[in-house]
Amino acid sequence: MLFLTESYNYEEIIKKSRFISVVFPITSEKEVLAHIRALQIEHPHANHIVFAYRIKTPAGLVYRFFDAGEPTGTAGKPIFQHIEGKHIINALVVVIRYFGGVKLGAGGLTRAYGQMARKVLDLSVLHPYIEMAEVHFTLDYEKFQAFEYALKKLKGHMVEQTFAGQIAVTVSLPEEYKLTLEGQFN
Repeated sequence: MLFLTESYNYEEIIKKSRFISVVFPITSEKEVLAHIRALQIEHPHANHIVFAYRIKTPAGLVYRFFDAGEPTGTAGKPIFQHIEGKHIINALVVVIRYFGGVKLGAGGLTRAYGQMARKVLDLSVLHPYIEMAEVHFTLDYEKFQAFEYALKKLKGHMVEQTFAGQIAVTVSLPEEYKLTLEGQFN
């Protein structure tokens, strides 16, 4: 899976209609609504503000797409197919259309919205998504230095630590290394 850390936009005229595509990094549906509202304010005369998003949550993937008055399946779904096809998570792609007087037909709309999504995603810098795990350990003081070294080697970091009779530590590290660290220190 891939994700992005900043927004990108792309604009093109297709058969006299002005299309503006924007991609935003997001982590919640609340953020989606905020971005959509902001774009509606920024583009009050746009004929259609179409969007699709895909968010990774602890419960799984959440995704939606919206045609914004375009014929069903001709706008939001082609955008979503590009997000899904590139295995992108935590992203909102919005395509704003100002109608230019030439009807595109169902096939033309599908191609136009899909093309706008593809082009803005091609501009985006995508990063590999690494699933992180939080793990708790109770360590003796003499093992702490070796633990810190092993954690750093496994690309993890300390989240919380409490020093008492023993050291209680909460760490975050890539999911794939969780069992390795547990095997060494449990």
